[in-house]
This record gives sequence, C-alpha cells and structure tokens, in this order.
Amino acid sequence: MPLDSTPFISAPLLTTLFLSTLFLSTGLRIWLSKRQIRHVTQHRNAVPSAFAGQIELEAHQKAADYTVAKQRFGRFSLCIDIALLLLLTLGGGLQGLHDFWAGHFDGIIYGLAMMGSVGLLSTLINLPLSYLYQFGLEAQFGFNRMKPALFFADLGKQLLLSVALGGPVITIVLWLIGAMGENWWLYVWLFWVGFNLLVLFSYPRWIAPLFNKFSPMENAELKSRIEALLQRCEFASGGLFVMDGSKRSSHGNAYFTGFGKNRRIVFFDTLLERLTPPQIEAVLAHELGHFKHRHVLGRMAMIFGLSLVFLWLLGQLITSPAFFIGLGLEQGNPALGLLLFSLVLPVFTFPLTPLGSWLSRRQEYEADAYACAQTNGKDLSEALVKLYEDNAATLTPDPLHSAFYDSHPPAALRIAHLTELATKAI
Repeated sequence: MPLDSTPFISAPLLTTLFLSTLFLSTGLRIWLSKRQIRHVTQHRNAVPSAFAGQIELEAHQKAADYTVAKQRFGRFSLCIDIALLLLLTLGGGLQGLHDFWAGHFDGIIYGLAMMGSVGLLSTLINLPLSYLYQFGLEAQFGFNRMKPALFFADLGKQLLLSVALGGPVITIVLWLIGAMGENWWLYVWLFWVGFNLLVLFSYPRWIAPLFNKFSPMENAELKSRIEALLQRCEFASGGLFVMDGSKRSSHGNAYFTGFGKNRRIVFFDTLLERLTPPQIEAVLAHELGHFKHRHVLGRMAMIFGLSLVFLWLLGQLITSPAFFIGLGLEQGNPALGLLLFSLVLPVFTFPLTPLGSWLSRRQEYEADAYACAQTNGKDLSEALVKLYEDNAATLTPDPLHSAFYDSHPPAALRIAHLTELATKAI
C-alpha cells in the first residue's frame, strides 16, 4: 500500500499531541488515585451509617486497606505500561523490530512476526506483575486460592489460544488491507464483527471450559426458583451452570454468556455458598434486567460502531508518512500501521472513560429497578451487602474517582436507591 505524500496530520503535531495527551492523562490518573486513597483512608475507622449492623468494622477496614493496596499496585503497573509504550514508539522499539524482521520476511509473514514479537514482549513484562498481583496482593487479603501450577497452566492456555485465534485473524486482516483497495477498513470491520459474534457464540461451549469446570446446577429448590423467574421474565436459557471459581479466588459472581442456543447462566460456586436462594434469585433478576433493557445489545452496537469509526480513521492515517514518523518510525506499512494504531489508541480514548462509566451506572440502576419489580428488593440489597463484604469493596469511594471510573454506583447510593424502590413497592 503506497504512502500518501499529503500528510493527514503533520509529524511534529502528532508527536506533541501524543505526548501531551499521554502525560496529562497519566497525571489525571495518579491524581484520581491519590484522591481515592486519601478519601478511603479518612473513612477507614467508621462503618457508614447505612451499613451499621450489617458490616463489621474489621471487614470495613479490610476493604479500605484492599482498595488502597490495589490503587498503589495500579499506579506501579501504569508506570510500567507507559514506559513500555514510549519504548516501543518514540523510543525506537518498533523501528528496531521492523529492521530485524524486514530483513527476514515480508508481507503477511512479516506482519505476523511483528505482532507476535510485541505480544510476547508485553506478556513477558506483565507476567511478573500478574504473578505479584495474584500471589502477593490477592493472597495478602485472603482472596487467592490459585496454585502456581494453575497460574502457569492458564498462561500456557492463553498463549496457545492467542496463537490459534489471533494468527488467522491477523492474517485475514492484513490480506484484506492489501487486497480491498481504499475501502479495506469497511471489509475489515465486517470481518471483525463476524469474528466477535462467532467467539461470543462459541465461548460458553468451547473456550470457557478450557479454564474452568461448568456443572449443571443440582440444587433442586434453587433451580426450580430460578426457572420460575426465567419463565416470568420470558428468558430462554441454554442451561444453568455452576463454575468452579473457588479454585482461583474467593470472589463471587454470576453472569450470562453466549447467545442463541448457547446462551448460559453461570454462577460462581463461591456465590452460591454465601447467598440464600431468594438472594441468588434477586441477583439473577438484576442480570435479567440488563437483558430486558437490551443493555448487552446496546453495548455491542456501541462497540461495533466505535470500531467502525476507528478503522475508518486508521484508513486515513495508514497512508500518511507523518503518522509513522510522528510516533517514532522512519517509514510505514500496513502491519506497522495496524500495530502502531492499536498501541496508541487507548491514550486518545482515555478521556471517554467517565462517559462509559456514567452509562454503565445508569444501566445498573435500571437493572436494579427491574430486579425489584420481579423479586424482593430487600433480598437484592442484602445480597449486595454480602458481596461488598466478601469482595472487600469499599463503601466509601472518593466521589470524583467513582464518577470517573466506577461501572457500578457507589454502595451507599445503590442501597439507598434499592430502599427507595422497596418503599414504593409497598
């Protein structure tokens, strides 16, 4: 694909824009993290009045300490990620990899080598961080149940899956870029949408079982209660399953996965151990609320729409020499353009984070309202309090940090909303 002599954007301007956005967003992240630590620490020694008698002070303090520890670990990980990004771009890392692989391969094989090299480098750098998080931070607070052998077995499976799925995907994308002319980005988008739908359909039956064991629900009383709820909500499920999440962590959860005949409802075994049948029913009703309000379809449509915009933008940049020069490369090609774009895009989309968080919190309130209409809102409220305690979720997040990042409403606001809904229902 020839490069356009007319730049879409000048190289110096792109360099300045990239660095200024990166450092401003990094400063904002660190500032928000410091606010979160300060606010949580200030409220560490008193359980909020809304939770008095439900959560002990010791559990509240554990949640505060866990939150602070995660914030500090996150800042450390952020610095590593930024250093790697700068090393690969303006630091000449991608240029060095290009010089090496271009001397051995060309075309699609060259592209696969470049993508694989960056992926492997990122994995090797993040591996110690992942290990430290799992066996350091999570273990310190009593959440880790994973053995090192399972950790590395998961890593091996993930790498094999990345090669098995990622290799063909990258091959097809690079072929489409070279074969479909100026509108290649539209063909790549259509392929990308189809691939994601295929993975979504296949995940419950063929991918998820590679990492966990899924057993049909055996509790007859709970199964009968859930099936009655599904019938009331007109939700067709491909089965109720219990996942052995306890072999990795004590955190609990429940979720939907797949679509069509492969749509499943999955409960972590840790969740079933802690909640009563009415509470489990209420939690599931909340998840059904997302389905009933078409939140999942809306998110998919938004993701696919944004991916179309980003691929169109890449289509404009990939022929511009300034795009490559401005980000640390001497020249460009389709594989380099795709790789470079995927590396720097998160820097420019980070300002959209609070918008996505706001939309998610709004949907959580809608799902809560649906759950209260289908089950007892008091059961959902009690279930959430147990989950806050079990997962050491802070009850006192910094309001600004929460508004920027949190996909769920703060605990106090959410419980107050449920209480209001329950009062109206009487």
